[in-house]
Amino acid sequence: MANEATKVTDQQSFFITLIGHCKEYGFIFPSSEIYDGLSAVYDYGQLGAQLKKNIKDEWWKSMTQLHENIVGIDAAIFMHPTVWKASGHVDNFSDPMIDNKDSKKRYRVDHLIEGYADELKQKDEAAADALLALMDELLKNDDYPALKKLIEDHKISCSISKTCNWTDIRQFNLMFSTAFGAVASEKEEDNIVYLRPETAQGIFVNFLNVQKTGRMKIPFGIAQIGKAFRNEIVARQFIFRMREFEQMEMQFFIRPGSQMEWYNYWKETRKKWHESMGIPSEKLRYHNHSKLAHYADAALDIEFEFPFGWKELEGIHSRTDFDLSQHAKFSKKKIQYFDNDLNEEGKPYGNYTPYVVETSVGLDRLFLTILSLAYAEEKWNKEDGSEDSRIVLRIPAKIAPTKLAILPLLKKDGLPEIARELMDECKGSFMCFYEEKDAIGKRYRRMDAIGTPFCVTIDHQTKEDKTVTIRYRDDMKQERIPISEVKKRVLEKIS
Repeated sequence: MANEATKVTDQQSFFITLIGHCKEYGFIFPSSEIYDGLSAVYDYGQLGAQLKKNIKDEWWKSMTQLHENIVGIDAAIFMHPTVWKASGHVDNFSDPMIDNKDSKKRYRVDHLIEGYADELKQKDEAAADALLALMDELLKNDDYPALKKLIEDHKISCSISKTCNWTDIRQFNLMFSTAFGAVASEKEEDNIVYLRPETAQGIFVNFLNVQKTGRMKIPFGIAQIGKAFRNEIVARQFIFRMREFEQMEMQFFIRPGSQMEWYNYWKETRKKWHESMGIPSEKLRYHNHSKLAHYADAALDIEFEFPFGWKELEGIHSRTDFDLSQHAKFSKKKIQYFDNDLNEEGKPYGNYTPYVVETSVGLDRLFLTILSLAYAEEKWNKEDGSEDSRIVLRIPAKIAPTKLAILPLLKKDGLPEIARELMDECKGSFMCFYEEKDAIGKRYRRMDAIGTPFCVTIDHQTKEDKTVTIRYRDDMKQERIPISEVKKRVLEKIS
């Protein structure tokens, strides 16, 4: 038990350190920080924005460029309010909440119980697992009185008031709403639109547009990357759960009856993709949903072992024909697919409403996953017996924000001019960084800390034989190569 408690403390300390590193080196800043910030809202800094773009580019390539039957769109954030009525979000997109009467603080019930279970696990892991299993069963059955009794029986208290004086549990809708247009209406609800809580509906309402203009044949997919917004009551764990976040989703349209085949295909394919991004297989696992959403006949999460425990990274859902059927019903438009291929297979052909298998990964969560794995603090003894150390981000080279640092040894003797020529040669192919200031060792350490995989030093020997020293971030090894080979070498390593 003592070892487990130490592990939890170490993980918490590591996470706090990682958050500080993200701010210090320009990856992530608290939003509106000069005004004391805005809860659970963050800005991506110069390095964070580039890393985020690189992750998006890898996902987009894997989905659209490498799949002949998947195309991408970019739907608007604002949508007709009936979209959310049809999708079920107006009536069903809510979470069970409970308020503490003394502090007036509101909690999501599952988060409140999970927080208590995390503390209990340090003393009695079996009891914590049993508590979570019971919670899952009660949530599945929407048994709110029993959930409240569970909280009271375990004397789960408010983090602010430290009391157990709870209200009854009730549902709270998570969608942000706003007024739309400049003309006032007698009915306020006529002007209400919602900030989308997911990007999927923009794909569904464009199904016919994409299918007809792209002459797409079932099975085919539509991919999208975009912002979504949820009014989370308890947004926590840095960028893991935010009120404004980004999703990378793909909806795959298939024949009815083939959903389990494609569901299994995509769950395996997506897990392999995460592994291709440098995530160890032992850090990933499947978690089947105990309570299915109103639209699903099968669902699971691909979970990652974050510093704060196993949490959802990506969801795979078999959504049946719910979404297209609902939009057809509410819009009074025929949303179907005419399948000529069925006739060629000797089956009755005609119109049908396609089924859908969804893959949905949180971009911010994937960003956090990659940084959690990349960050390391290292110490070693040098040949003279003294100790040396560094902080390094081992971000996979293909997605590292900066690929190459070009570092002239001195600010004189023609070295900066040679370095600038190399910079001009390389910067059109990948992100480069140029720096003359400080000792070369200090510059190496800065590049390690931001995850730059390659550094090239231009020195006086470069003027003599046109060679440079290239240094590799991960093992700090150095070698001498012709300056004409630098661009080719980096391109080989990041491709």
